[in-house]
Amino acid sequence: MSKYNELVKKLKEIFQIDRPELDFGIYRILNARADEINDYLDNKLKAKIQSALADAGNANKSELEHQLQLTIKAATDAGVDPADSPKVQELKKQLAAMASGANEHENAVFSHLLTFFSRYYDNGDFISKRRYKGNTYAIPYSGEEVMLHWANKDQYYIKSGENFANYSFKLEDGRKVSFKLLAADTAKDNRKDNELDRCFVLIEPHVRTKIDEEGDEYEQEYKPVEVVKTSSVVDGKLVETEELVIHFEYKAMKKGTKQDALVQSAISKILADKTVQQHWVDLAKRAPTEKNPSRTELERHLTTYTQRNTADYFIHKDLGGFLTNELDFYIKNEVMNLDNVQNAEVFANIEKQLRMIQCLRAVALELITFLAQIENFQKKLWTKKKFVVETNYIFTVDKLPEELYSIVIKNDAQWEQWKQLGFLSDFSGDREKTLKEKQGLIVDTSLFDSKFKEKFINNIADVDTNVSAYLYSGDNYQVLNLIKIKYNNKVDGIYIDPPYNTNASEILYKNGYKDSSWCSLMSSRLEISKSLLKENAATCTTIDEYEVANLELLLKETFTGYQIRPVVIEYNHRGRVKSNFAITHEYALWTLPENKDVISRQVEISEEIRRNLRRTGSGSTRAESESQFYGIEVDNNTLEIVNVTEALPSLDSAIPTHLNKDTTMVWPVDDQGVERRWYYGRDRVIREAKEGTVWAKRIKGEIQIHYRQAGKT
Repeated sequence: MSKYNELVKKLKEIFQIDRPELDFGIYRILNARADEINDYLDNKLKAKIQSALADAGNANKSELEHQLQLTIKAATDAGVDPADSPKVQELKKQLAAMASGANEHENAVFSHLLTFFSRYYDNGDFISKRRYKGNTYAIPYSGEEVMLHWANKDQYYIKSGENFANYSFKLEDGRKVSFKLLAADTAKDNRKDNELDRCFVLIEPHVRTKIDEEGDEYEQEYKPVEVVKTSSVVDGKLVETEELVIHFEYKAMKKGTKQDALVQSAISKILADKTVQQHWVDLAKRAPTEKNPSRTELERHLTTYTQRNTADYFIHKDLGGFLTNELDFYIKNEVMNLDNVQNAEVFANIEKQLRMIQCLRAVALELITFLAQIENFQKKLWTKKKFVVETNYIFTVDKLPEELYSIVIKNDAQWEQWKQLGFLSDFSGDREKTLKEKQGLIVDTSLFDSKFKEKFINNIADVDTNVSAYLYSGDNYQVLNLIKIKYNNKVDGIYIDPPYNTNASEILYKNGYKDSSWCSLMSSRLEISKSLLKENAATCTTIDEYEVANLELLLKETFTGYQIRPVVIEYNHRGRVKSNFAITHEYALWTLPENKDVISRQVEISEEIRRNLRRTGSGSTRAESESQFYGIEVDNNTLEIVNVTEALPSLDSAIPTHLNKDTTMVWPVDDQGVERRWYYGRDRVIREAKEGTVWAKRIKGEIQIHYRQAGKT
């Protein structure tokens, strides 16, 4: 293959027009200009280089011919045979070399363009490795005392798990085939989930309940393979077209499940489908490769689809600027070779190559401009604020308008949620009564139709002032980008729990760029996070030993004017590494404003607390503190605390029978019969009962002991 053909092949790969059958996303936009781009690469590029070299060559040739005529005349006038003149011989030699060197210069331009663009392009990404010379690299440095650099520093890291796309391609007869994703059960929004592998799986036939634009429910059947017919008007005529739709879902599978095996299983099922065998046989057409000679057209596209959606990629922040600077560096160091410019022979060679260098730079800049347009378009898509696709509210029943009670009473999904959350342990079966008694139950509008949500919102005068907290669900970069104006310099503190990037929870990354991918992911998110903070606000980021060193450097680079304070968190006394030192801890890295004490002397601000004196949760059982398991005697009529017993002598001691019918002995035993303990010791209860901050009250016929703790301001 000639250098020119190699160059064109590589440029088509870089321009992403080597896949004309793809019909989605950026490919659809590029394919709209595919003919123009192909014509440029196949025809105009070569002609442009030849023309540029010819123009420069003709100018030089005319000058040499003029010098030759003058030299011949001078020799003749001096009575010397021009054929014997060394000057005449040298000029003729240069003219001859110029004629033979045109083709050599042309190939040199092709070769240098191929070398330059191949150097930075790697399977869909431009990697920002600044070359110094050969395999030696240079990094941008502005004189800092210490700096952090990584291979992808100039790029956005894109978490592809958040960017699933349907995939379409056309067969030779023009008919369309689409892979459509029905459910994307990702470990999404940057949650860590290490127990399962998520893979693309061909769906099983099933029925789903959906909601239309009017809020009404309807059922829709889904099959793995189905033909969808659509009609459109073409040249005034109604034309009916068919599209083969193949449905997939991205779901959690058992750890160790291989995507390749699932692809092969899906291919077998699809090609065995009767509809495909009868009317879509081109899917079984061979599309062989050297490694897979039996590959089918279906396998080719399905493999591309799964790989595209399970591999992350980068978008360069300034590809045009980067490649332009690199081009100048490349020409100076690897074409002109200025290191040896004092060598007379090298200097003479540079003079001869100037026209080739001028042509190389002009053509390369033209290609860089177009590549930058493509990359900048993708950058705009990524950095553009995303639409909010769904909004829901959760609120307590006391905020519910009475006219909506009947809807909540009939909503089985809401009652099932309350049951799962443990809010209905004493449910009598009377839903209306329960709603009126339990005004603190939380209603979730995601379980209702849009009409219910609209009616609720219409009853609120000012939504923003009545909402006490917001929960944003989405990719964290996109969410931060969405809220950065609203919350600019308004956030009191930020807690960050990133993927630790261990073998068990590593992010998806390009081979050889694991740590640099993680640094790019964190860097862009930390930059926006800083802009949200108030002047005295702090951040806390938890991490383990795998990325703690990189995280500390990233925080120092991003949070200038802040102290970085690491705090060790011990979480596993036994340790989780069996060789050398056992790892028992993680880290919390705090960013704290310089010369401001925002943690150690933080004034506590709290509201008054009124609650049951009986402890709950961890450390609340009788065995945890035997001295706080005692009886509190209450008068049945006045609810006055009349006596407090001594603590029972041991865990084996049974609760004694209370014989006084006028009083009730209250022990810290919960509704399930679990023996717990009081919050306070015996002496404090006696003292605070007299002060009125510990008292008895009757709840649903049972006497309970409550206490009050004053708030702090």
